[in-house]
Amino acid sequence: MSKVKYYYDSETLSYRRIEQKKGRKFGIAAIGVIGSFLAGFILLLIYLNIPQLETPKEKAYKRELENMQLQYDLMNKRLERNENVLQEIAERDDNIYRLYFGARPIPEDLRNAGFGGVNRYKNLEGFDNSKMIIESSERIDKLTKQIVVQSKSLDEIAALAEQKEELLATIPAIQPIQNSDLKRMASGYGWRSDPFTKARKFHYGMDFSASTGTPVYATGNGVVTRADANSTGYGRHIRIDHGFNYVSLYAHLSKYNVKKGQKVKRGDVIGYVGSTGRSVAPHLHYEIFKDGEKINPRNFYYGSLTSEEFDQMLKASNLINESLD
Repeated sequence: MSKVKYYYDSETLSYRRIEQKKGRKFGIAAIGVIGSFLAGFILLLIYLNIPQLETPKEKAYKRELENMQLQYDLMNKRLERNENVLQEIAERDDNIYRLYFGARPIPEDLRNAGFGGVNRYKNLEGFDNSKMIIESSERIDKLTKQIVVQSKSLDEIAALAEQKEELLATIPAIQPIQNSDLKRMASGYGWRSDPFTKARKFHYGMDFSASTGTPVYATGNGVVTRADANSTGYGRHIRIDHGFNYVSLYAHLSKYNVKKGQKVKRGDVIGYVGSTGRSVAPHLHYEIFKDGEKINPRNFYYGSLTSEEFDQMLKASNLINESLD
């Protein structure tokens, strides 16, 4: 109950009740409402202009978004790694496996074909991160299709292999020295720094570092066509003709264990590591020829390496370092 107020009337010498005007009451109420509105508006402006001020729900959403971004980045890295491995398998399939058996390489447009026609990702449109999600979905779908194509190709190669055991026995398919821990890979096929001139020079083989006297193995069945030091730079070296237009070369040997015209089988000891010829340290320089052309030996270790070991060897052989010859 509101208090009643009085004032003293000097003319009547008595107290009279103070009557408040209705307009005054309304004005006070209006001022209160406007004041409250302005105060709320000012507080809202302050809140919106303080970025570090976040509600618990906003903080939770932000953490969830950051975690999703991290998971997306990790998924993209795994996708990239799988794409690279599949690309290497496809390269070996077209340039080695299918070539072995006289099968035509798989057309590039078939391997890399996308998905035409209807929009497969319409249900993913309209979101804040639609572009990111659609791109990842496309990569996954394309990788899946490439795996199917490659799987069918390998099935075909397996069928052809049953008919060509002789070819498989002759093709160079193991590493020429024992290298189970893959630490002997010194330099791969490609542009490397020449150890003598320091200039960039194309290195046509693979160098395996090893101490003098380390056994060197024939990488496939064949006939020794050379075991001499009459080729510039190679020093003492051996060449084996494997048939089917394949030849392997083993250079910088310290001594031989075979002679010209001798038949050898995969895994036979044909010589020993040395540093003869144009060499800066004991090592084996290994090359493979196909139809008279030097090709990358890294694709010919399927007989001695697991997929994980091949991946490690691939990384080591791609290092841009200095060759040993």
